[in-house]
Amino acid sequence: MYHFPPSTHGKKSKTMNKENKEPIFEFDFTLIANFFCGIDRQGPGSDEQTLKALEFVNPNRPGLRIADIGCGTGRQTQVLARHLDGTITAVDLLPEMIAGLDARMRQAGLDDKVTGIVGSMDDLPFADNSLDIIWAEGSIYNIGFERGLTEWRRMLKPGGAIAVTECSWLSAAKLPESTFIRENFPEIDTPAAKIRILENAGYIPLAHFILPATCWTDNYFDPVAARIPGFLEEQGHSPAAVRMARLMGEEREHYRKYGAYYGYVFYIGLKPEE
Repeated sequence: MYHFPPSTHGKKSKTMNKENKEPIFEFDFTLIANFFCGIDRQGPGSDEQTLKALEFVNPNRPGLRIADIGCGTGRQTQVLARHLDGTITAVDLLPEMIAGLDARMRQAGLDDKVTGIVGSMDDLPFADNSLDIIWAEGSIYNIGFERGLTEWRRMLKPGGAIAVTECSWLSAAKLPESTFIRENFPEIDTPAAKIRILENAGYIPLAHFILPATCWTDNYFDPVAARIPGFLEEQGHSPAAVRMARLMGEEREHYRKYGAYYGYVFYIGLKPEE
């Protein structure tokens, strides 16, 4: 689970698309990890919304195999593990996030159900037709909504489900030209357009719903704001840390002003039986 402005990207590290060698994202991984490991949730969301999405994926089947892609420190992974009969492989690019996930699962007594692995979402270690559920809260935008849906489909068993959150327009009256939106959410579109992408990628749409504003304000922006002073102290108020803190503040202010126009939408789809 990640949600941070791509404009926080720095110059130290790149994750490469193995096919065309173009970067998926580019930023200082250490800085990102240090900041986000210090908060409970790495993106907008809530346990209640995770459970709501879970209702649509036929969750009562036994022996499920689940992949949580871009898991962060695993707040939503914990919810899935508590409510599903099966095993979860949680994947994140950053070792620090997986360390946080492992600690969370041990503390919750769920480490027998969850395995954390370090890996990139453009090179996932799952065989074709091997997963019952793919989960990605606040992370698919790192690879792209259409690309993620298309490339990950092969890993789902026929009859398997995918559930992702994606930033989308919430109002018919779109926000006027916004550099922030253009730079941070270049693929933003209406839910209707996103559902067409879901269908074109080979899924049957099962449900979609908007995450409440509190998923952003109470569960994400407030903890981010509380984290910033300690983060700056830890980083010695380095220029990179100060810039990152400023960008996080700008994102919060932008949402305060214009959050009625955009937000996260949960999209749930089914891979048809063959």
